[in-house]
Parts: sequence; structure tokens; C-alpha cells
Amino acid sequence: MQTTSKILMVRPAHFAFNAETAENNHFQAKTDQTDVNAKAVKEFDTFVALLRSNDVDVIVVQDTPEPWTPDSVFPNNWFSSHTMGELVLYPMFAENRRAERKPAVLRLLRRKMNHPKLIDLTHWEKEGEFLEGTGSMILDRDKRIAYACRSERTSEKVLIDFCSRLQFDYVLFDAVDRNGKPVYHTNVMMEVGTQIVVVCLEAVKNEDDRERLVRRLESTGKIIVDITQEQMEHFSGNMIELKNRSGHPLMVMSQSARNALTPEQVQVISTYTKIVSADLSTIETNGGGSARCMIAEIFY
Repeated sequence: MQTTSKILMVRPAHFAFNAETAENNHFQAKTDQTDVNAKAVKEFDTFVALLRSNDVDVIVVQDTPEPWTPDSVFPNNWFSSHTMGELVLYPMFAENRRAERKPAVLRLLRRKMNHPKLIDLTHWEKEGEFLEGTGSMILDRDKRIAYACRSERTSEKVLIDFCSRLQFDYVLFDAVDRNGKPVYHTNVMMEVGTQIVVVCLEAVKNEDDRERLVRRLESTGKIIVDITQEQMEHFSGNMIELKNRSGHPLMVMSQSARNALTPEQVQVISTYTKIVSADLSTIETNGGGSARCMIAEIFY
């Protein structure tokens, strides 16, 4: 099962620019914007309402003021849920992001959502090796393939560990932005849905890497929507395919991502899914993440 209608989202308590993550997230920008948390909460609430109006089952967890977790709105980085009841916990690059693994949320996931099998990869933090969930990896769950671009937050060692435990194959490559900086998370440049793949092939500069990636994607029978690095900077790669409770596919993205797409790209995506978009500009600018980062899928 590639997509789900059930997701978890974390409503921020102290959303803010995070200097620890800005070390290698070049999508973030420190601004003079005031009332950042209040604006982020408004964007969050509007986004949740939009998803629910499209019949997505959204579980909202209210973040706590302590410990301080400015990026808690991006829960997909620290855990993932899988169809056989596995709950995977991931090693995080930024120390203040490790505090997002709060006991109340873990209890919710393990007890109320009944994930019986815990796979804890957080011990890799002690070795300086990281893998930030479905930020670092784009999972083709049906074909059991994990796509990942190397970065300080995506270690091949941890990727191999994940794949061996959950029986995934992996495709690893290098990707950069327009300034030649490594793309910090694969999910800002790539999305894999049931029938469509959105990917920024321009970011994969090594020809062998790019050809290998395209061959693997084509082998799965999916239609490739190739976006530019400029579109990637508007978070056009940071979309996610969900389905509503009736099984109809939805492609969820920010308004910035939607506006950056060409009419031809919109037509292809709309042929197979309904596009759902929301204004997430405060969260995007200050947090360096967008719609996909805010959604943790629940598969069990």
C-alpha cells in the first residue's frame, strides 16, 4: 500500500527559525517576521481544516512548550509507520530535534495506534550518523525501494540498516541546489506516488547517478514529472500523495509549490490525483520545510 488516508500532524507550540538545522538546510531563511509562531499555527490549522474537508483522517497532537522544539511541526523526520505494525524511530542531526520524540506522542503511536514492533535507530546519533525518516528517504512502499540523496542528515550506514530491517532495496545518489549545496532532505526534490513520480533530475549532476535513478523509476512503471531546481526551491518537490477515506487520490502541496508548477505539469498530476494546496509560507520560510514534511503517514 503506497498511500494512506490516516495521518498524524503536530500543532506547534513554539515554532521558530532553528539555527541548528540551518547549518545544512539552505531552504531556511532568518527573517524579521514578527509573531512567527502565531502565523505558523494559523497556517497549520487552515491546512488541517483543508485536509479534513477532503475527507483525510487527520490526528492532531498539540506540542508542549517544554522541551523547546521549534521544528515539531515536521514529525515525518523522527518516525515512520509501516503496514506490518512497525514503528521506526530515526537518528536526528540537530540535538534540539531529538527532543521531539516526546513520551506522550510515543505512547499515542504505540498504545492507541497499536504499533507492536518498535525499530529504534536512534543509537546511530552517538556515532554521528543520521537518517531523518521520510525526509531522508522517499519510500516506494509497494516496490520496497528507498530513494535517498546523500547529505549530513542521510547516512548510507543507517540507510543500509533501515533497509535490512524492513526489507527494502535502496537507490542512493548525490543532489545539489542551484548554489551547489547538497540537498539536505530527499523529500524536497522528490515524491513517489501510486502512478506519478515528481523529481528534480536537474539536481542530480552526476550522469551515472541520474541515469541509474531514471532507470529505476521507469522500471516501476510510474510517470515521471521532472521539475527544475527553481521549482524545487518553491517546494514543488515537497508534495505527498494521500487518499481520502473513500480511496480517491489527493496530491497535497503548498500554494507556493502549486504556483511554481507549469500548466503541463499540473495537467499530468491532475489526471491521476486531485491537487490540494494550502498557504504555508511562514512555515516554509522559517522552517525550510513544506506540506510533505508536516505529514506523518499512519499505515497500521
